[in-house]
Amino acid sequence: MQSGYYVAIFGGSVAGAEAASELARRGIRSAVFEQHALPYGKLESGLPKWHMNLRDRQERIIDEKLQNEGVEFVPLIRLGRDLDIESVCKAWGFSAVLLATGAWRDRPLPASGFDRFIAKGFHYQNPFVNWFNHNHEPDYKGQQFVMPDNAIIIGGGLASIDVAKIVMIELVRKALQDRGIERDVFTLERKGIAAVLDETGLSLAQLGLNGCTLYTRQGIREMPLNAIPENASQEEIEKAYESRQRIVEKQLEKFLFKIRENYIAHKPIAQNDRLVGAVFQETRTVNNQIIPVDGAYEEVYTPLLISAIGSIPEQIKGLPLKGEIYDVQDMETGKIKGYDHVFALGNAVTGRGNIRQSQTHGRQVSENIVDQYFAWQEEDYQEIFTAATERVDQRLQSIGEQLQQTKPLSAAQIQKLQDKIIQLQQGVGYDGNYPQWIQKHLPVRLESIINQE
Repeated sequence: MQSGYYVAIFGGSVAGAEAASELARRGIRSAVFEQHALPYGKLESGLPKWHMNLRDRQERIIDEKLQNEGVEFVPLIRLGRDLDIESVCKAWGFSAVLLATGAWRDRPLPASGFDRFIAKGFHYQNPFVNWFNHNHEPDYKGQQFVMPDNAIIIGGGLASIDVAKIVMIELVRKALQDRGIERDVFTLERKGIAAVLDETGLSLAQLGLNGCTLYTRQGIREMPLNAIPENASQEEIEKAYESRQRIVEKQLEKFLFKIRENYIAHKPIAQNDRLVGAVFQETRTVNNQIIPVDGAYEEVYTPLLISAIGSIPEQIKGLPLKGEIYDVQDMETGKIKGYDHVFALGNAVTGRGNIRQSQTHGRQVSENIVDQYFAWQEEDYQEIFTAATERVDQRLQSIGEQLQQTKPLSAAQIQKLQDKIIQLQQGVGYDGNYPQWIQKHLPVRLESIINQE
């Protein structure tokens, strides 16, 4: 071992793998601690499984980055459970600690009273999308969902539209199956539900279905579905609004869900300790502010209510929070307040659980990108991945400057760190053979099951 710097990275997915790769390129060793067996994060649990080509392509990129010389992968280690931030910072002696832990916790629904009905007619998006992505696996042991008609989704962005699509795909797939007509998830998503039903000579009404409804707190024109440039002219703003209208109308036409604009959840409706509906309050948008309309309430009954209003970082003991995200002292570096050498990356800073945004912020901390961007096709995602790669040098340059102000670790200190890391790897059954580990833990893919039938 030579003297130098050794960095701990928590989170092995988009931001973490990219940081490890860039550190390796600069001759800096790193240990990537990942809470799951696989380092792919929301590429596995949050990106709907119809994006299989995108998922596989990006996971191969992560694999390549985590196999760089000087990168140690440590699976099944979770910060706050297996390691605490104080001991990592002080007892371990890393040169720096990078938090790429992502946004795994659903943003709570602002209206009070709903959380007591979780799994009793009310759910959040993260467990729901995780179920959709993995319920086909023979050994799936996670939360189960039964898809009823007339479900309601609360949202207004990319995630909520994905949830509406999932509900409609599962609802129609099962209804067709009951009639002896087999259509897989990929066909229903690619062609659209309307086109598939046309092929079968059926309609939602003939299947006995109404479909689900998406409730949004703003109007369609205000939904953050595409970018409005800074200092945009009134003409540019109007074009963006028109584009948003077309985007939503296309999805409604293709997947047959409904939308109700300008409503927020006010309070739950319950029977026998189970949520059976919600009281919604009408809103209006004034100067980009969403204002509830006094006295404008409506009772809506539903067998399933899903909140899809975004994700925020999990609370980790010892890390200060500012609202829903970590308290960052320096936005250029992502430095955590109260720590000299702890830096937050990606969604750990922004608090948004969007794959595309994580790619962007993994290398350049910013509060301003990108719930506005709405990638409908895999080509859109790829453009954002490429753009993010071009910003990595700037992001890590700031951290590198911080490192250079500290004394390099001695060869003995680095060896001590390496020995502790190997001990952790052995404790979880990881022998350092990364490709073999990945192959062993990769889940069964739905497309493989379909191809075998």
